[in-house]
Amino acid sequence: MARRVLDFAVAKDEFVPRPDIISVPINLFIHRPEAALSDIHKVHDLTPEEVAKGIVEGRYLLVDVREPNEVAAEAYPEAVVVPLSAFDSAKIPDPHGKTVVFACRSGKRSVTASLAAQADGKPYDQHLAGGILGWKAAGLPTTTGG
Repeated sequence: MARRVLDFAVAKDEFVPRPDIISVPINLFIHRPEAALSDIHKVHDLTPEEVAKGIVEGRYLLVDVREPNEVAAEAYPEAVVVPLSAFDSAKIPDPHGKTVVFACRSGKRSVTASLAAQADGKPYDQHLAGGILGWKAAGLPTTTGG
């Protein structure tokens, strides 16, 4: 399956129009207008199967950005939780050479987390497309109690 790349081009408080991609102002997603908004940020989609395989092989660190009540009801196995509501990329554990992959319920908040981490200077540009809904639809296991 081909990977889709979302390109977010921002200059100050305005987005740079690119007809071939989706462009949005990054400062709509994060509450840090002082962040480096002149950079181009990309978020790469990964399928649930790719993420599951990468976790098993020790290549991916899965970071769940859902809220604690969501994680308590249903969780990704082996994910660390850094809720988007209080997101700080410094709270993400050292991945020890693994690629950080963000995940959420449907794939929207994970994009937001990736963009915020990139605005903080982190190279975290991967997310689980479809979130836990896609994960379950692919027949992958979940746990309860986070």
